[in-house]
Amino acid sequence: MPTSRTSSRKPLLYAAGVAVAAITLGLVSWQATAPKGGAHRPAASAGASPSASASASASDSDEPDAFAELKALARREAGDKLAVGRTDAPVVLIEYSDFKCGYCAKFARDTEPELVKKYVADGTLRIEWRNFPIFGAESEAAAKAAWAAGQQDRFTAFHAAAYAEGAKAKGFGEDRLVELAREAGVPDLDRFKADMGGEQAAAALRRDREEGYRIGVQSTPSFLVNGQPIAGAQPLDAFTAAITRAQAQAKAGR
Repeated sequence: MPTSRTSSRKPLLYAAGVAVAAITLGLVSWQATAPKGGAHRPAASAGASPSASASASASDSDEPDAFAELKALARREAGDKLAVGRTDAPVVLIEYSDFKCGYCAKFARDTEPELVKKYVADGTLRIEWRNFPIFGAESEAAAKAAWAAGQQDRFTAFHAAAYAEGAKAKGFGEDRLVELAREAGVPDLDRFKADMGGEQAAAALRRDREEGYRIGVQSTPSFLVNGQPIAGAQPLDAFTAAITRAQAQAKAGR
């Protein structure tokens, strides 16, 4: 993402709705959990670096409510087309991702299906996707196409097709997106094309992206597990541990 565009989003970090303290904790924790590889960043950071004292405070904190305002970002909306799992699941994983991000694709192929099989199926986990395109026009087009596929209940199938091995190399031009929609089983392709280019798709994308900027997302994929940030396509064990911990906290009423 060009520096000027990224810079123009900085005020969103301080927007009402999520406290500055929660944003700082989110930024610190995303940096702390980020592996050396496994995440893609835009050309420039979306926000200022947190202080050393803030880092120490976040890393030393044992308070389960430290990320309460980030946890509250879970929408739990009935009929959400970009979500799977029960609305009352004890654990919600929010994923900020870009269809041109190779690490997002790795997570989608290698880790996400295991989480669905193990935790979504038994009602423990809900996954909510947020489109967070950082690689330009094709990223934005793919995000809108995924949303449009979701309007016909084919988001997860489109998601799988767009993240399949070798899919990114073919690009995400309009013809290719229609091809992916066909592959995903979208029944009405004319409606799909109209939805993809409509204002509702653009508004949905703005909502997701501005939420990510507001809380300090700086790379893809980035995750919240009941408000606890995880950065990058980390191994399955990292997500298993986070979900298990979040489930235990939920049972304890925290």
